[in-house]
Amino acid sequence: MPDPTLVALTVEEAARRLGVGRTTMYALVTSGEVPSVTIGRLRRVPAEALKEYVAARTQAAPSTVALAA
Repeated sequence: MPDPTLVALTVEEAARRLGVGRTTMYALVTSGEVPSVTIGRLRRVPAEALKEYVAARTQAAPSTVALAA
């Protein structure tokens, strides 16, 4: 079980939390859609960045209920 208290996650941990593959997560980080930081030689994704990414995607997506009407 992932540690919910972590502030910064590995790319693999971030991918698991979003429910996407590792390659997709690396693409999101590389493109800048999901911010990341370098700590020494390590790449980490702030846990808060995942919440912001999902919130932004949720607001940008049109409501399926409105489309069905």
